Amino acid sequence: MNKYKNTIRNSLIMFFICLLVHTIEVLFIRTDETVFAECFINKLFGIAALFVMLRTLKMKWQDIGFKPASLPAGIAKGFGICAASYAIAFIAEFIVLGANGTPAHMEFFVTGFSLTGSTVKLTGIGFVLMCVFFNIINVVMEEGVFRGFFITYISSEYSRKKALYISALLFGLWHIVTPVRSLIDGSMTGGTFAVMIVGYVILSMLMGIKWGLLYQSSGNIWIGMADHFFNNCVVTNLLHVVTESGVDEMQIIRVLTGELISFAAVAIYTKVKGSISRKEAIA
Repeated sequence: MNKYKNTIRNSLIMFFICLLVHTIEVLFIRTDETVFAECFINKLFGIAALFVMLRTLKMKWQDIGFKPASLPAGIAKGFGICAASYAIAFIAEFIVLGANGTPAHMEFFVTGFSLTGSTVKLTGIGFVLMCVFFNIINVVMEEGVFRGFFITYISSEYSRKKALYISALLFGLWHIVTPVRSLIDGSMTGGTFAVMIVGYVILSMLMGIKWGLLYQSSGNIWIGMADHFFNNCVVTNLLHVVTESGVDEMQIIRVLTGELISFAAVAIYTKVKGSISRKEAIA
């Protein structure tokens, strides 16, 4: 007999409550447009909601992948996956820029992520530390809720594959809010919004599947969390490709290349690992 019931319904309730807080912050409070350069209130709320759910269900943080013994190896693997994938992605971006006759170089500074492109350069150790801190909060919330909790909780009642896809779908829908704000503000046309909403949600879902596979195959949250952190903090917020006409103008090339490479690598690895495990079980 399964330990938990109505797991999908309860997960949806938790998701929509967190999404409401996320929407209020992005549309009205706009913390990312302040000196903080990051929407962090909804992430703190999500961590608090996760704490309440775990206490209510009598679950431990280790039950959803926060296993101290796996931390060092998990962080190293996650950083390695993202660094290798995005090394290729940065090369691809420079190749495209070079083919267009656009000289480019890399710079290290803090900027908030923007679908329409942010060119404000924030320098100084304080901004870097703040960027790192907020990105840690971000990955603890998103990996803890979407991968650790949703996958573990839903898997107690349904199949692992169903739990993986539901968590990935919710993670994709979580990213609708930012394009909606751009449309409301008039910085994005209706046509661009339609393309962006589909592409952004699908890309977020693929990333959710990738991090979900890492969680399911390893049993710990650290690999996906480290990859997620490196992706957001280093690749998006700190390392930038600068040309005479702007900053990160071809970022879409970098993101698509890096994510598709890492997704393919993780999908192939987990499939091969699963096949080997099944053969060993039969033997």
